[in-house]
This record gives sequence, C-alpha cells and structure tokens, in this order.
Amino acid sequence: MRSDKITKGVNAAPQRSLLHALGLTDEEIGKPLIGIVSSQNEIVPGHMNLDKIVEAVKTGVSMAGGVPIVFPAIAVCDGIAMGHEGMKYSLVTRELIADSTEAMATAHPFDGLVMVPNCDKNVPGLLMAAARLNIPSIFVSGGPMLAGIRSKKKISYSNVSEAVSRFKVGEIDKDDLCEFENRACPTCGSCSGMFTANSMNCLTEVLGMGLPGNGTIPAVYSQRLRLAKQAGMQIMELVSKDVKPRDIMVHEAFLNALTIDMALGCSTNSMLHLPAIAHECGIKLNLELANAISDKTPNLCHLAPAGDHYIEELNEAGGIPAVMHEINKLGLLHTNLMTCTGRTVAENIEGREILDTEIIRTVEDPYSKTGGIAVLKGNLAPEGCVVKRSAVAPEMLSHRGNARVFDCEEDALNAIYEGHIKEGDVVVIRYEGPKGGPGMREMLNPTSAIMGSGLGNSVALITDGRFSGATRGAAIGHVSPEAAVGGPIALIEEGDVIEIDIPRNTIRMLVSAEELDKRQAAWKPRQPRITTGYLARYAKSVTSGCNGAVLE
Repeated sequence: MRSDKITKGVNAAPQRSLLHALGLTDEEIGKPLIGIVSSQNEIVPGHMNLDKIVEAVKTGVSMAGGVPIVFPAIAVCDGIAMGHEGMKYSLVTRELIADSTEAMATAHPFDGLVMVPNCDKNVPGLLMAAARLNIPSIFVSGGPMLAGIRSKKKISYSNVSEAVSRFKVGEIDKDDLCEFENRACPTCGSCSGMFTANSMNCLTEVLGMGLPGNGTIPAVYSQRLRLAKQAGMQIMELVSKDVKPRDIMVHEAFLNALTIDMALGCSTNSMLHLPAIAHECGIKLNLELANAISDKTPNLCHLAPAGDHYIEELNEAGGIPAVMHEINKLGLLHTNLMTCTGRTVAENIEGREILDTEIIRTVEDPYSKTGGIAVLKGNLAPEGCVVKRSAVAPEMLSHRGNARVFDCEEDALNAIYEGHIKEGDVVVIRYEGPKGGPGMREMLNPTSAIMGSGLGNSVALITDGRFSGATRGAAIGHVSPEAAVGGPIALIEEGDVIEIDIPRNTIRMLVSAEELDKRQAAWKPRQPRITTGYLARYAKSVTSGCNGAVLE
C-alpha cells in the first residue's frame, strides 16, 4: 500500500505519532487511507452542498473498511466571476487545483482518492490530478441544480444574462428582470443546463471515472447521497484491485467522450478540458478528431442553452447510460473498456433504454445527423477554433459580414449595449486568449447581450477567448493562434469581410495573402496587461487554446 511508508515499520514512528495526533487509532492506521478531495465552500452554489456529499463518501469508505481523510480544493464560480477581472482567474484555477491535489496526495501518500468536485474547473482539474498521480481514484460530483420556473416555463442562469440585455433595450421592465433574477437559480448545484460543469460531470461518467448517474442526479435528491456512499465503497474495490486512472482513461475512452460530447451538445469548454486531461494521461488528443467524430455522430439532445430541456429531465429520461446505449446502436463506442464500476462500458449500459424520446431522441430521429460541436479552420484560425453548432440558429450556420473589432470584452459589450452593432456584423473580441487575457475569459455577457438585443439570428461573435457553457448563438471561440502571439485574429481590421461556414468547418477573412503579410510585418506585440502575481506567471507558461491551454 502507498500509505505503508507512513504507517508501517520502525522508521514510520514519527509519522504515526502525527497520525495519532489526528485522533487515529492503531486500528485505523492499519487500514487503507483514503483521501477525499472536497471542493466545498460557501461562495459557489454548486459547491455549498458538498459537505453533505463528503460525509456520505466518508460513510461509504468506512463501511467498506477504509479510513477517510478530507483535504480541500479551491473553486471559482464562473457565474459570479463573469464580466469582470475575476473571470481571468477562472480557467487558471484548473492548474492550481491539479497542482495542489498532486502536492497533497504525494506529501501524504493516500492509498486511494475520492474526488468531490462540481463546477467548471474543479472537474477537469481533479481529473488532471487523478491522471497525473495515477493512484486508484473515483469521482462523485455535487450534482446539477434544478431549473427555475417563471410563468410556468423552466429557466436557468443563462436566461438572467439575456434578460439584462432585454431590459436595456426596453423589452422587459425592472420587475420582469427581478423575477428572472429571483427564480432562475432555485437550489444548490451546478447550473441546470448543459453548461460546462454539467458537461464535464457527464463526460466523467463516459470516461469511466464516475458511477452511472454522477452527471445527472440533481444535487437536492437523496439519490445523490446514496451515490456518494456507493462511490466511497467502490474506491475500496479499486484500491484492492489496484485499478488506476490511466487503466481507465485510455485513448479509446477519450474517443468515447468526444462521441457522447457530440450526442449531448456539450459546452465548447470540453474542447479545452478533454485535451488537457488526455495530456496528463500521456495521450495527444488531436481536436481534428472532433469533426470526424461529429460527422458520424447524431446530436440527440437539445438541453439548455440550445433548447428548453434541463439536466433533471435528462436524468429522468435515462441519463448518460441511455444516451450511450442509444449511440452505440450505431457501433460508435468502444465498449470493452474498464470503468470505475469494476465493469466494462458494455456492462454499464446494457439494457439502459431511453425513457423519454422528447429529451433523448433516437438515432433514427436526431436533432441533426452531425454532432453538437464543430472545429473550424481557415486563414483566420490556422490552428482551429470551436463553435457549439447545436446552439446556432440555422440561418447563421453560414454567415458573411463586416468585422467590428475590439481588443477587450468590455469595449465590445459597451458597443452592443449602445446600439453600435448592426444586423450582419461579425463582432471580433481579441487579446482575451490564454496569454493575452491572460486567462482566456468567458464571453457570456457579450453573447447574452447580442441574444437579448434581438441580434442572435444575424450577428456572429469571434474571439480568442472562450465561452460559457450557457452561451448560445454563432459564438466562435478558442481562435488559435491567439492575438497575443501574433495570430491572424490580431491582423483583422475594422470592416474586413469575415466568412463563416460551419457545415464546411471553415472560417476566413476575405483579405489577400499579400495584405495579411503586410499587416503581419507591421504588427507589434502588446504590453502585458498584468505583470505581477499568478496571472503573470501563468501567461508565461500557458500554451494555445487548441492544445487545451495546458502549461509548459
């Protein structure tokens, strides 16, 4: 056992004395020590209930003969951080979470780990840590929030963001806005649509690192506590059989994750996180695979923000096992892979039929014959960029318009609110990439402003930053190379014609190669916006968004 070095033999007497100081008995010290990584805090709604999940995990570990020991991980709420300097710290916490978990689990050699995350960066950050540490690990999240109800219609956080713009243009009054504000987020849990947190929790199931139901059982259901106890018990089985994360997260598991990503219509942030997790497994996940997988994978779900269904409904319709079972009718999944259940993918999804074909469509009647995410390339993004195709209006799948160029989110948002953006425009927000931001902020406020202003079916937005999972519309992010390193997005000038063709996976500016060469020769790097602290260090070592924004 890994813990033997601090629990067994004469040389471990000093360490045992400190374990005794924790209140552990000799009997406990002789059992497997299980670290429980708790992301609980009192500022993130998706994490406020994790103390209860952790207690349930501890019960499960104890029931199965282990000794549970809790240590923390930080968490940032993207929604609270949105639209100000705090958003620069969102993506970057993924690396802090992975690094700090690695440090804690190595300094204190646990025999196994139960990861208890819930929101956007904690799930991938802890998956990265699990891969890096490669000791038996299992995930149990805090679960999704229930949808809010307004005028008998379900709503979520993204509706509030769009309501702000609707209020500014006079479509709704202050009382309406207040009603959205007070009704949209009625419970604890990760925001209720197929936003980034729920996308990654669902994909944790697909990767084989979470028990069935981990991505979809609502936070407020007692079933979630039972799942946490089962995870606590199951980690002891994984420790006993020495089943490690890299035994589970093999290359084919990531192909499965990309496939179900397409079927679900997950957040575009999955295109940042899956390559980063794969990187920690020693696997190069080429995002060009996404288009090849998308071409043969039907989109079966239109969950918010793409549609009017929510995670609680996906759960009732059969959850991720039902989606996987349906997709596998086309033979698209690798089903012989081991998972944290101790069973294969095939065994996990056997007999898991769809229970509601309005929520999960069949492969014979999909929303579209191709997947929910597309990677675009062209002279504007030679290394690629990403769009949530399933959340784009049909008339915007192909679009040509004049560029309206802004060098930060705030300037673009002001222009939208002041009515300077017109039908047909292509809003370009640059110097918001991993290095240029730094931190690759989410552009939910500008996209919500476009939608709320009634321009969602006529205006596109392109950025080297990224988007919230709550974003909908022709929002194209992760443009690589980014502006801060002299990528072509830095060379766009006001009025340049931008051509977007999502069905053909292309994006380009209609500017001659000679003119672009001339602009490139004249381009000069901008002075860094932030020169001290963690963000400055991050900017120096972060790589391109197309590589998952991993650190070198």
